[in-house]
Formats: sequence, C-alpha cells, structure tokens
Amino acid sequence: MINDSFLCENCGKKVSKHPLWSARNHCLYCLYSKHLDEEYPWDRKSDCFGLMEPIWIDYKKNKGYMLRHRCRKCNKVILNKVAPDDDFLDFSKKINRNL
Repeated sequence: MINDSFLCENCGKKVSKHPLWSARNHCLYCLYSKHLDEEYPWDRKSDCFGLMEPIWIDYKKNKGYMLRHRCRKCNKVILNKVAPDDDFLDFSKKINRNL
C-alpha cells in the first residue's frame, strides 16, 4: 500500500495523501476512484482501469462509512472506506435528493 498524491481522472483536481493511517484510493472532492484492484483491496491486479463512480453509501459496524463504487467500464462494484477529509456529506445530500 502506497500513500501518494495523484491527479483525479474525473475532476482533474490534485488529490493529497491520506491524512491518517491508510492510503487514498479515491478523490476526496468528487469521490471517484479508478478500477485497479481485482480480488481484494490493494492487490492492483485489475486490467480494466475504468473510472469507478460513487453510487451509494454503506455503513459497516466494523469499518464505518463506506463508498460503493461501480466501474463505468465493466460494472464491477467495490466498497471503499470513507477518508476523514472526503467531501462525503455533500455526496450524501445528493443521494438523498435522488431518492
């Protein structure tokens, strides 16, 4: 696992390193990710490389809030833990408006 900054392929903003104990795997602004993992988090074995769109918010009692991402290229769904500086509340408002 490498905690590094990157440019978001969806919104184009520079995304900083994860502020705590983990590594960032999605944009903190638009919450998009990239399909890099195949079997489990951080295996980096996917050959898809599609953009992962945030589609829902789940809550797991042992992990907290999780973003559900769906790949726009192959439709695989993956859960990613919400980072402390994610624009998570704005996304949850958008979801609630669409219900």
